[in-house]
Amino acid sequence: MDGILHADLLPEEASRELSAAWRRYKDPYVGITTDGIATPGLYKLTDTGISCRKAVDAAQAYLKTLAAYQIPVARLAMDSEEWRLWTNAFPVWTPKGLRLDRISVTQREAILAIMEASLSPEGFSALRSVMKLNGALGEYVGDYGDTLSEYTYHFSVFGAPSTSEPWGWQLMGHHADVHCVFIGSQLVLAPVFLGAEPAVAQGVRYAGVRAFDAETGRGLDLRRALSPDQEDRFLLSESVLSADLPPELAGPFNGRHLAGAGQDNLRLPLEGIAGNDLTPDQQDLLLDLVKVYAGRLPADHATHKIDQFVDHLDATRFVWRGGHGESSAFYYRVHSPVLLIEYDNHPGIFLDNEEPERFHVHTIVREPNGNDYGMNLLAQHYALHHS
Repeated sequence: MDGILHADLLPEEASRELSAAWRRYKDPYVGITTDGIATPGLYKLTDTGISCRKAVDAAQAYLKTLAAYQIPVARLAMDSEEWRLWTNAFPVWTPKGLRLDRISVTQREAILAIMEASLSPEGFSALRSVMKLNGALGEYVGDYGDTLSEYTYHFSVFGAPSTSEPWGWQLMGHHADVHCVFIGSQLVLAPVFLGAEPAVAQGVRYAGVRAFDAETGRGLDLRRALSPDQEDRFLLSESVLSADLPPELAGPFNGRHLAGAGQDNLRLPLEGIAGNDLTPDQQDLLLDLVKVYAGRLPADHATHKIDQFVDHLDATRFVWRGGHGESSAFYYRVHSPVLLIEYDNHPGIFLDNEEPERFHVHTIVREPNGNDYGMNLLAQHYALHHS
């Protein structure tokens, strides 16, 4: 009702999966780790010299548009637990933040300006595409108009936008969940969930809008470059059909994904082929794939993130499930100490394909070992600058 699910009315499995974030967001935060203990020293508080003034100005301009009655849900404390309360599906709670489809066009444009100022052109385009594809899905099914639309997303500002003090924003809704945190001149973009069903719009108002071409294509480029004698180190299964997978990896909601909503403290042991076991050409293809996701950050911040990833290349692992033909559905994961990427093809939720298909895509990006939501850098900032 009105885009909100009632967990007690759902089947048991659906209730459990879709309420994960609600049940866990107040748990003490550790971060995604291999063994429950975050590796120290991976993230360093520093002055990058990169200006965030454009994003600050956009956020301040937006806040000036708010009426008094909007402020309590539109603007939250920097240390609010609401940071960790998000879902890529329908929520089972009443979300904070202003819904983009229920505010003035002026306010909505101001919110889009914040997002555009915080992301690279490629990152902003990817985000807008999945929002439009959500609208396309609503037109296809002719239902769920309270959720399947271009602007059924909740937006919250955390803290006071500043070039020196921490602040950030969250966008939450179906197939688009973005957490952007500024700590001085540093920027953390994690967790980020982007998805689409379908990944290309045809025959509707949004015809021609598409997403995940690079995420799909560069993943396939790397997989096809790996040799048969490497398969025992990276290939977890040759199929993602439900009959070929254990039940916990064949569900309709998370699929093969492990690091989705409600998994802030996931323990994820390393598996797959190590970065230093790849040939130089294969390493270049892995880096090309990572650049797609890191490239959602503004250019200078993306360069910093890529350099950080390269520093930990030997400790990085890559895994694959499924085929690599022209229409094969598949899953891959890049697991670095400082970056976790998951890509998955899913069965239909609103469309009628019972098995995973290439046109339904989910992607997740996180910063393991305690820096989702910028938590590690924030702790360092407060220890250094605040009693």
